[in-house]
Amino acid sequence: MLDAKTTAFVFPGQGSQAVGMGKELAATYPLVKEAFDRADDALGFGLSTLCFEGPQETLTETVNAQPALYVAGVAAWRVLLDRLGEDFRPAYVAGHSLGEFTALTAAGALDFDDGIKLVRRRGELMRDAGEISPGGMAAILGLDAAVVAALCEEAAAETGGVLVVANDNCPGQTVIAGDEATLEKGMALASDKGAKRAIRLPVSIAAHSPLMERVAADFRETLAATPFHEPHTPVIGNTTAQPLDGVDAIRAELGAQLTSPVRWTESVRAMLADGVDTYLEFGSKDVLTGLLRRIDRSASGVVLENPEGFDSLG
Repeated sequence: MLDAKTTAFVFPGQGSQAVGMGKELAATYPLVKEAFDRADDALGFGLSTLCFEGPQETLTETVNAQPALYVAGVAAWRVLLDRLGEDFRPAYVAGHSLGEFTALTAAGALDFDDGIKLVRRRGELMRDAGEISPGGMAAILGLDAAVVAALCEEAAAETGGVLVVANDNCPGQTVIAGDEATLEKGMALASDKGAKRAIRLPVSIAAHSPLMERVAADFRETLAATPFHEPHTPVIGNTTAQPLDGVDAIRAELGAQLTSPVRWTESVRAMLADGVDTYLEFGSKDVLTGLLRRIDRSASGVVLENPEGFDSLG
């Protein structure tokens, strides 16, 4: 039986999308099908078909992956509440990058229909930023985050470009983002400094970097026009690794998140320090559960992406 005081709900971000996401749950739970149908209506195209059938290349596009992950995460969360009761409140919710929007919906701070439109707009703006200021991202494995931050500064000084830490995912896994030339330089420096691997990620944008600044003002306008509510559950913010204190803090966080790093290691450690030892991951794949094992092996992660996952909770 889940203990709300020691449980957190966590929601993945871009990279966790996969063809078939949500399909089994939609076939099993009418409320999941309803969520995907509502998303199709809100967006004006068959997001559900894209999630269930693909193709993977189209699903992976930023403008599609973000609403797909949002809807799949919300739908899976609703299945859990259907089983446990609407009054179940975990100690915390948190989401990685795009997943933060899903977490806000789980905390009662963002309505589903508003959230669908918001994440779709976020994806559009991030795509536009990638066209205006081309860049990319890479995962650096086996180096401390401080070393990676230093090599980013070194690479940027050499090229005159942009390279920053985008995600501090877990000990030994840091994601960097920047323009093409500086990213390549940073990957080479990482190898020189003893990184186990420097892996180029299959994205055409430099998320969580200054290259997103060109669309930040537009996104802040969208946030200002989007209704938010006081969360009923503490939401750990990506940029601060601390609970977001009210609606103004939520809007500020989501605006800053475009150009600021995701402090996921610190976010999880903040929850661990407050006694949270069980982490339920909603949506697709097991990315956050894998990171959890690297942050603290004593913590327990459960992936809730299909009926079997929910059955495992008893």
